[in-house]
Amino acid sequence: MSVIDVAIVGAGFAGLAMAGALRRAGRDDIVVLERADDVGGTWRENTYPGVACDVPAHLYSLAAHPNARWSRTFAPGGEIQAYLRDVAAREGLGDRLRLRTPLLGAWWDAAGSLWRLDTGADEPLLARSLVLACGRLTEPHVPDIPGLESFGGPIFHTARWDHGVDLTGQRVAVVGTGASAVQLVPELARRAGHVTLFQRSPAWIVPRGGDDIAEADREHLATHPGDLARLRADLYAEGEQRYASRSGDAAASAAARAVALDHLHAQVADPALRAVLTPDYAFGCKRVLLSDAFYPAVASDAVTLEPTALAAVDGSTLTAASARSHDADVLVLATGFASTQQPYADLVHGEVETLAAHWSRGMTSFGSTVVAGFPNLFVLNGPNASLGHNSAVLMAEEQAAYVVRALCERDRRSEPVLRVRPEAEAAYTDEIAAAAASTPWLTGGCRNWYVDDRSGRLTLLWPGTVQAFRERLAGTDGSEFEPAHAPHVGTAASGIAPATPAARPTRATAPAEPVDATPTLRPTTAAQPTIATPAHPHA
Repeated sequence: MSVIDVAIVGAGFAGLAMAGALRRAGRDDIVVLERADDVGGTWRENTYPGVACDVPAHLYSLAAHPNARWSRTFAPGGEIQAYLRDVAAREGLGDRLRLRTPLLGAWWDAAGSLWRLDTGADEPLLARSLVLACGRLTEPHVPDIPGLESFGGPIFHTARWDHGVDLTGQRVAVVGTGASAVQLVPELARRAGHVTLFQRSPAWIVPRGGDDIAEADREHLATHPGDLARLRADLYAEGEQRYASRSGDAAASAAARAVALDHLHAQVADPALRAVLTPDYAFGCKRVLLSDAFYPAVASDAVTLEPTALAAVDGSTLTAASARSHDADVLVLATGFASTQQPYADLVHGEVETLAAHWSRGMTSFGSTVVAGFPNLFVLNGPNASLGHNSAVLMAEEQAAYVVRALCERDRRSEPVLRVRPEAEAAYTDEIAAAAASTPWLTGGCRNWYVDDRSGRLTLLWPGTVQAFRERLAGTDGSEFEPAHAPHVGTAASGIAPATPAARPTRATAPAEPVDATPTLRPTTAAQPTIATPAHPHA
């Protein structure tokens, strides 16, 4: 039975970035497994009205595949999906890309020093190394609401949009006011009979800006690649500046909060409505949203804002926590995803336990990429690899570069196995905890999807800039792995106590190649953010 060198699970941004990095490094013995019938990840799954990215398109793309032909500053979801199809074609993956091939289970085979993957085929797929690029926002979260099953009309999650439902003239209820709802509600206000919006807590919203990109400008960027590269570098630098306001720098946060409040006051005239749309928690505690259309929609006669959560359902009657009742014909759940407990973790069996068991008190890793007890396993978009201020695509690219370097280390060993030292994982987890300790994500007075409810740790976000992450990974020297001939000692799930709080990671101002240094998370005085440019990808 043949053995593949690297199996990649997932064909979204991260999976395609990984495949491309491996092929450019001369590693063609790969396979990309995708459960769906097309590439695209979240941009394949999310097709609700108004879906778009809230990172400028020229930055929300792979460095190896710049696209001068984006039609808008913030690309619609369908255009991003088309871009990823084009990337897959340009990478020439051919039969290395296996669509309709789900990962049903993965087991580390210590005797063979390889991973056995169940994809539903007659025989398992064998791979020396396994890369999980499954995404962190893949499984919709459906809240436990009494009577939800009694609703008689169409009911669906934004990530599973039912395009067969005609919303014209319908009474549509939307549950949630996060990133998806902010894009969706203005679209529904134009086509539904009436919209009722259930808001558990309001979001900080700043102006979106952006516009169509003229054909002449697209043509100029296509024929002047240097200008396209400079545009991307400028957008990157603006994103890095936003880290200050998102992470709790007092002056930057105050300036950003003022922009958000001015935006609210300019678009909502009714003081009572403004009051219930004003957050009572720190700027940056939850994901900062971008919209020029949401407030006008909510302030219009087409939308009724219910400023409390949906508490119960009885047929077509929806009762809020305020005890007010609303009737609806269609119910849309804009309630987010199972983010801190990754669904794929139950499928992956390491040396002594599943990944879900290892992460039972919150996700942990070294370098946000490798995990103790799971040899030759790499996780992209996993623990502390998301961002609240810049393009998450940049993080996936840095992780992919780290994987390529780690595989070179694997190949130098007489036993081609990389086992993460548990103490290296514990130390990295302590770094994250120390850097995050005083940030709004933990102290800002809100509940967010960045923090694991079981441990209270920040497990989704990287508490630093992209540059700090780049330097952290580039500074690794292989010492995070057990020596080549070290005896195997199984690891079990354990709680890791946070270290003494430390200052936030450093801020960078421009993209750079990895440097040969081992940086630490150190204090910084961050610059005032540029607010008008958005923060991070929508889904």
